[in-house]
Amino acid sequence: MQVETHKSSQATKPAKNKMTMDEKLNALRAGVLGSNDGILTVVGVLFSVAAATTNSFTIFIAGLSDLLACAFSMASGEYASVSTQKDTEKAAVAKEEQLLQTNFEDEVKVVQQYYIAKGVTPATALAIAQDLMAKKPLETIVDVKYDIKLGHYMNPWDAAFASLFSAAAGGIFPLAAITLLPDAIKWPGTILAVCVSVALTGYLSAKLGKGNVKVAVIRNILVGIITIIIHYGIGKLF
Repeated sequence: MQVETHKSSQATKPAKNKMTMDEKLNALRAGVLGSNDGILTVVGVLFSVAAATTNSFTIFIAGLSDLLACAFSMASGEYASVSTQKDTEKAAVAKEEQLLQTNFEDEVKVVQQYYIAKGVTPATALAIAQDLMAKKPLETIVDVKYDIKLGHYMNPWDAAFASLFSAAAGGIFPLAAITLLPDAIKWPGTILAVCVSVALTGYLSAKLGKGNVKVAVIRNILVGIITIIIHYGIGKLF
């Protein structure tokens, strides 16, 4: 049992490898969501203000202020959310490390049941479980129980920076369109810029989530148009 405990404590300090797919997808997810929110929140403010005033500088300042606020808000939200997830993962690992020292045999049974559920015979599943738990107990049990890759916790900073920069980048498209386009094509040009931008984020989110690309793109475009109509209407009221 001393050997098992020693292996368990050593397993908490694995060599840091390259990012796992889950870690990469977490940053990409934050980036796509940040971009989409950046587009919609900025265009909402732009159309609200533009409906109430024709002063280009006022419209620009309002849009820029919202772009910055949105970017930092999305980043802080992602940081808080992923930090909570990371803390939860670490707490689960600490719990399993303790269980390995106090209830090792039950932990082996958990791994055995995991392989039985995959169609392996009980005897073979037990042999696999005993072998894995003898070599890398903590890594095995947290993977089986929680699908956690030991040493690869979600990084809140990756998610925060991805969200920060993507939200700012997404908001730049409608802001640049409504600020720089000639008056004759300002409105249709801005609407087109919004539709193209949200269609792109819909496409990326569908690809990342292995969803229906057509449905995601259409849904995002409809949400973008509805956002424009609502905020333009609110601006006209004042």
